Amino acid sequence: MHKISVSLYGHQTSISLEQEFFDVLQKIAKQSNTSVASIIKNIDEQRLPGSNLSSEIRVWILKQILKTSK
Repeated sequence: MHKISVSLYGHQTSISLEQEFFDVLQKIAKQSNTSVASIIKNIDEQRLPGSNLSSEIRVWILKQILKTSK
């Protein structure tokens, strides 16, 4: 597991992701010319209240991969 510490709305938040997901997240951020923190913030803003942020990040990564494989 890889722990990510990001600031969301002025509060530090820790997220745990498997290393493979973190690697893909970094790759997507680099290709998009943005930061991992920025992507996480966007995912957090779009998720349903009460949903797990780490799970939402994994689903978002999967959707990005599926989008690019079409």
